[in-house]
Amino acid sequence: MNVYLAEFIGTALMILLGNGVVANVVLKATKGNNSGWIVITTAWALAVFVGVVVAGPYSGAHLNPVVTLGLAIGKGFSWALVPYYILAQLAGAMTGSFLVWVIYKDHFDATDDSGLKAAPFATSPAIRNKTSNLASEIIGTFVLIFVIFYFTDASMGTKETVTPIGLGSMGAIPVAFLVWVIGLALGGTTGYAINPARDLGPRIVHALIPMKGKGSSDWAYAWIPVVGPIIGSVLAAIAFLLIGK
Repeated sequence: MNVYLAEFIGTALMILLGNGVVANVVLKATKGNNSGWIVITTAWALAVFVGVVVAGPYSGAHLNPVVTLGLAIGKGFSWALVPYYILAQLAGAMTGSFLVWVIYKDHFDATDDSGLKAAPFATSPAIRNKTSNLASEIIGTFVLIFVIFYFTDASMGTKETVTPIGLGSMGAIPVAFLVWVIGLALGGTTGYAINPARDLGPRIVHALIPMKGKGSSDWAYAWIPVVGPIIGSVLAAIAFLLIGK
């Protein structure tokens, strides 16, 4: 499988399952309605597991622009591949999000609250304070990227001439636990985007689809789950380079 196709499919599966659980929990009349934060964080961890298992042997399973960025800074991942990885991740996130809407369309239509309709697409803060919201995304992403540096292995499976650095399929279980604990411990403030593609791609889909009573896509907040993770990733990469293994 081509590395970019692997990133696209892996990210699409991750978002389909991750945003799918949010839809199941928050939308009206679903089987999982109001089942809570532990359900969301657990399913998101498993969604990451699925994406990494599928994409790992081919692309290293970054599935997140700031993982790609962090590995380029801290582990020597080829900068020539970075923009194409990010485009594949963004396209995958948009595709997965669109499929969530297709699957749950009746429940989106049955839900009156526009905020709940938006929740399966993009993150929003529990308390809107841009300074602390940004700090939350920076710190959560720092933990994600810094720990991932200790999972990655440049020799893990790839079928490309240029060996991508990433998680590989062997990294699926550790990174799933990592995402799970970040969600449980740090995710209560902003919904822990910690992934610009995960937030921006679905937010674009939310803005484009003809959803009844969908309300705002909250573009005034949208920069935080993009800029925060980028800053967190760069700081994690610098810390890794300074500390080393």
